[in-house]
Amino acid sequence: MGPRARTLRSLFFLLQVLAGRAENSDFYLAGDYLLGGLFTLHANMKSTAHLDVLQVPQCQEYDMKVLGYNLMQAMRFAVEEINNHSSLLPGVLLGYEMVDICYLANNVQPVLYFLAKEDYFLPILDDYSGYMPRVVAVIGPDNSESTLTVAHFLSLFLLPQITYSAISDLLWDKLRYPSTLRTVPSASHHIEAMVQLMFHFQWNWIVVLLSNDDYGRDNSQLLSDRLAQNSDICIAFQEVLPTPEPSQALTPEEQEHLHHILFKLQQTTAHVVVVFSPELVLHTFFQEVLRGNLTDTVWIASESWAIDPVLHNLTELRHTGTFLGVTIQKVPMLGFSEFRVRRGYAGPPPPNSTGQRSTCNQDCDACLNVTESFNTILTLSGERVVYSVYSAVYAVAHALHNLLGCGRTGCTKDVVYPWRLLEEIRKVNFSLLGNQIFFDPKGDVPLRLDIIQWRWDLSQNPFPSIASYYPTHRELRDLHHVSWHTDNNTVPVSRCSKNCSPGQKKKPVGLHPCCFECIDCLPGTFLNQTGDELVCEPCPSTTWSHQRDTSCFKRRLAFLEWHEVPTIIVALLAILGFCSTLAIMLIFWRHFQTPMVRSAGGPMCFLMLTPLLLVFAMVPVYVGPPTVFTCLCRQAFFTLCFTICVSCITVRSFQIVCVFKMASRLPRAYGFWVRYHGPYVFVVSITVVKLAIVTGNMLATTTSPTARTDPDDPNIMIASCHPNYRNGLLFNTSMDLILSVVGFSFAYMGKELPTNYNEAKFITLSMTFSFTSSISLCTFMSVHDGVLVTIMDVLVTVLNFLAISLGYFGPKCYMILFYPERNTPAYFNSMIQGYTMRKD
Repeated sequence: MGPRARTLRSLFFLLQVLAGRAENSDFYLAGDYLLGGLFTLHANMKSTAHLDVLQVPQCQEYDMKVLGYNLMQAMRFAVEEINNHSSLLPGVLLGYEMVDICYLANNVQPVLYFLAKEDYFLPILDDYSGYMPRVVAVIGPDNSESTLTVAHFLSLFLLPQITYSAISDLLWDKLRYPSTLRTVPSASHHIEAMVQLMFHFQWNWIVVLLSNDDYGRDNSQLLSDRLAQNSDICIAFQEVLPTPEPSQALTPEEQEHLHHILFKLQQTTAHVVVVFSPELVLHTFFQEVLRGNLTDTVWIASESWAIDPVLHNLTELRHTGTFLGVTIQKVPMLGFSEFRVRRGYAGPPPPNSTGQRSTCNQDCDACLNVTESFNTILTLSGERVVYSVYSAVYAVAHALHNLLGCGRTGCTKDVVYPWRLLEEIRKVNFSLLGNQIFFDPKGDVPLRLDIIQWRWDLSQNPFPSIASYYPTHRELRDLHHVSWHTDNNTVPVSRCSKNCSPGQKKKPVGLHPCCFECIDCLPGTFLNQTGDELVCEPCPSTTWSHQRDTSCFKRRLAFLEWHEVPTIIVALLAILGFCSTLAIMLIFWRHFQTPMVRSAGGPMCFLMLTPLLLVFAMVPVYVGPPTVFTCLCRQAFFTLCFTICVSCITVRSFQIVCVFKMASRLPRAYGFWVRYHGPYVFVVSITVVKLAIVTGNMLATTTSPTARTDPDDPNIMIASCHPNYRNGLLFNTSMDLILSVVGFSFAYMGKELPTNYNEAKFITLSMTFSFTSSISLCTFMSVHDGVLVTIMDVLVTVLNFLAISLGYFGPKCYMILFYPERNTPAYFNSMIQGYTMRKD
């Protein structure tokens, strides 16, 4: 069969069941695994078995594949149990034939042989529903590439095929492979178990090594696709391992490539290596690893070599790092270990047992010796993959039991067509050694996967389980203690970059998202732990953060408060203004008919004093957090009141000038002014214009309170009425400034009037103070910001009104209270006559 035949492979176990005659029905069970060659084992009822050799190789010339031989014995064990079972298939015996696929070379020939009839003839028919091939079920092969090749043939005949080790996801395609089932979870579950293991130990920087065949390529592609869904794990590099022919040495090119791989493993910062390869490729590789003195590595084994006893027998591998693997769950099979090494003959072995007529089967001395030498490790590691073979045989047996309508004592002798058996296999559901065996819609038995560790220090179990993966829930559970090959038994670190500290974003470096720099989040931004790790998100407007914060805190809202010293000073001034204005109103009301009050404006005095009194009472609206009401008062009420007062003073100044200078020159205009109450019309007109300005300003902005960041301290939010407060204030006071200048001008023009009527000094004082304070406030607001602006605003407002209250009305009250003799009509008439005589 060529050089590939020198490696012992278990192709596939073929189950054949024939309903024979009641007395001497013959049943053939075909299994596969041998040293190289095709053989058939016949069983007549329960008589002694004998071997019919079709090819006769020399046993000692072949390498022993211990796991393959173990799988063959598992099938024989299951067949003998079923044949000896009292209730399963009573009166029916299973027979088997086995072939070796010689790794990959011998696929088509055996499957054609099993599909043919007894005369080796395979007819071409339109309908195979009534066709009876040599066998009715196939168990195997043990690798995905061979299984897919065989499945193409068997699916045409709907011949049941149950593979015990092929995990390729391509077998899920039931349109192409309708008759293929398996007793192991698919490759996707194996990959998911590996990925969740990496997530658990926070390994995000790995190396992938794969064999140069479909197994390595398919599984590495599945891993890459899975990692593409989540960028938390990156592949540092991926290499294809040299795959020599069985029993042949590496070529110089392959040896050089292997040295290149080892050099990259020694140089890389990735300390986790995932290996997808059949075990045959790895013997040479790990020999080179040992010679290369590679240490501190975590090796993650795929199911093909996760529990390989021959590789585990290389005890020096313990110095290369920690070995973890994904494999099928451990299921103890009582009596199998003794069955595996028993001899076929009761007496001594026949002479020349390893001669020309001997084959490496259950009767070969060399095979038995090799198997017996590994029997301890095979037993202690638990029956894992062999249980998949064992359960596959039992699945066929239960399906046959149902198809043949078996009872307690016997079964019907109907013809068993493969497609009918396939339907029954899909419906089986039975308990076997503590596990429920059934096939899901994808044709898989959802058995648990174990994450195992290679141990050389444990005499009881060299492959202990450290975790379990449940395909149904896609979840890794029951993680146990791991013995790491590191100092102080610490978990190995395999990361391209160190984890960033809280409050640091990742800045990618190079092509891999796992390689990055850590950048501090700036003040005002934070790193959302559940969001994008590459972006520092800005804080909401009412919150703030310090550098490297992971959340934002609420900013302190700054506004004028009662306990502050400036507030107390302004409050005292407002109280002074309120009391003094109230006293002035009482004095003017008491002496309303006196010449002093009438010369000050008469009824218009109360038009000025009332807004003054209300303004001083409303000063508290500047204290505390701004509201819609307080903002309305600040933006409209105070400026309207001030405009009324200034317009009254202005018209009063104008009226004095008209009385003494313009009455003689413009008598008609003066009469018109008096007749239509010109002073009040002027005040109302100015107030209406100011009201329109204030309303337009409010509509252009808003009366709702807002908050803005303090430019000197971003931790503070300045509470104000609207963003354009300073611009609005300047626009509102523009008319007041104009009125102040006009009032000042008229007062200056009347400086030569009689003393009792000469109010130029007082009006000039109040108007000058109002003008300069408004200019100072605007200048201050253009330089400063924050609560100081509010303090200055309310202070200037109070002082302006105090200037009017005390500066204009104060001297009048002083004269009324302390010089009553001057508050008489006679005194005023004398002052006017004296002024007139001087002018003449």
